[in-house]
Amino acid sequence: MCTGLCEKRWTAVSGGRGKETGEGLDLYSYLCVSLLFSALWGQATPQCPDSCHCAWDTATVLCSNAGLREIPEGIPPETVSLHLERNYIRNIPESAFNHLVHLRDLYLSHNRIDSLSSGALRHLGPDLRLLDLSHNQLRQASREDFGSTRAKTRLYHNPWHCDCTLQELMETLNLEPETVNGIICESSVRGVGEGSRWEDPGSLGEHAGQPLVKLLDSGVNFCSLQRKTTDVAMLVTMFVWFFMVIVYVVYYVRQNQAEARRHLEYLKSLPSPRKTPTEADTLSTGF
Repeated sequence: MCTGLCEKRWTAVSGGRGKETGEGLDLYSYLCVSLLFSALWGQATPQCPDSCHCAWDTATVLCSNAGLREIPEGIPPETVSLHLERNYIRNIPESAFNHLVHLRDLYLSHNRIDSLSSGALRHLGPDLRLLDLSHNQLRQASREDFGSTRAKTRLYHNPWHCDCTLQELMETLNLEPETVNGIICESSVRGVGEGSRWEDPGSLGEHAGQPLVKLLDSGVNFCSLQRKTTDVAMLVTMFVWFFMVIVYVVYYVRQNQAEARRHLEYLKSLPSPRKTPTEADTLSTGF
């Protein structure tokens, strides 16, 4: 098929002359090789996702400010740098980056990400150097969500809820030092003495508005605070149950006493049996 196409093009160019000459043969071979190379290159060149621009020489996929609401499909497996910042993405599916084994830089800042699917970032390859999740809507995240990645991570400008889970995540990730102070507690776990959660549901906790790293440096330990709060709750629960048992025992004893008193009064109210004259005479004479 390719040979026939080359022959037709060569006939059109040369007017059917010179095909048997050496010059014509060289030009004919050149045209065939060029067409064959073009066909193979068209098949081998990966496709770029819609609304994105791909720089094949640097293996960079640019999808910034493209109005995306989800991770685009068809990202080339050879991608090294992926830019998805400044879109409207809300969550990261678990299989979003499974095939990107060569990925080194992942930019997801300035989106609306408020949740990470379980294991969404665990499949990122060991070559990942930078993970940017800043300027999103993340409130909670755990170590399981990030897996064993050692990439430099940006988490600032998110409405974080500071608790033991976030503290453990902070101690695990390789956070970018210059952005750590931007991880602010939008709310925090309630400590002992802060009042009941049911009494004040709108309270954000005593640590709201403070940088998490400064709280940890000052000695605040959300994990021990959480355990202490749990211990107090268990103690209160045990005291309530003990009090209920005591009340029941007192009630039971009083009820039994009342029943015994009524029974004794009933027995006293019964008429005593009278002796007959014969029995009285017999007793008096001794016969």
